[in-house]
Amino acid sequence: MLAKDIKPGMVVTYQDTPCLIESVSVQSPSARGAATLYKYRARNLITKQKIDITLKGQDELEEADFQRRPVKFMYSDPTHYHFLDQVDFNQYSLTHEEVAAERDYLTEELEGIQALIYNDRCVAIQLPVAVELRIVECSPAVRGSSATSRNKPAKVETGLVIQVPEYLSPGDKVKVDTRTGEFLSRV
Repeated sequence: MLAKDIKPGMVVTYQDTPCLIESVSVQSPSARGAATLYKYRARNLITKQKIDITLKGQDELEEADFQRRPVKFMYSDPTHYHFLDQVDFNQYSLTHEEVAAERDYLTEELEGIQALIYNDRCVAIQLPVAVELRIVECSPAVRGSSATSRNKPAKVETGLVIQVPEYLSPGDKVKVDTRTGEFLSRV
């Protein structure tokens, strides 16, 4: 696959390991005859390390041989998070370290999660772009504050603290972006 065709969310093989592309930036040349550079921020799915990859427009990377399977989060225990495959009902377990970046968005029965299966082993999960979470703790709503765009910190059911508008109160459900951790809307 050509460098210019690689998009965020794709899994490619780099140095014989599968890597999930997280972001792409393009650097256009300022001189004639210079090549456009594509810079990728990727995460090695086996070691979980961040990798910076720089390619010219005509360079190629292979797409990794892996599967995406729809799973549902079931429960967590002191050492692992457990997921249920929605197609063949296999169970996958990942350690707390393997889901460190995603754990603030996981709630029981959360759907839309994709398991990344490499060599018949679940190596990572991919969350939906947005999830709905309930606010459990924040300062009281201020009457008449919906006209201003001030924010306040709020703790959601998973323990994550996000910035929300002042008019929200405990018990409200909000939609949160899983890529940035930002408040998107009230549900």
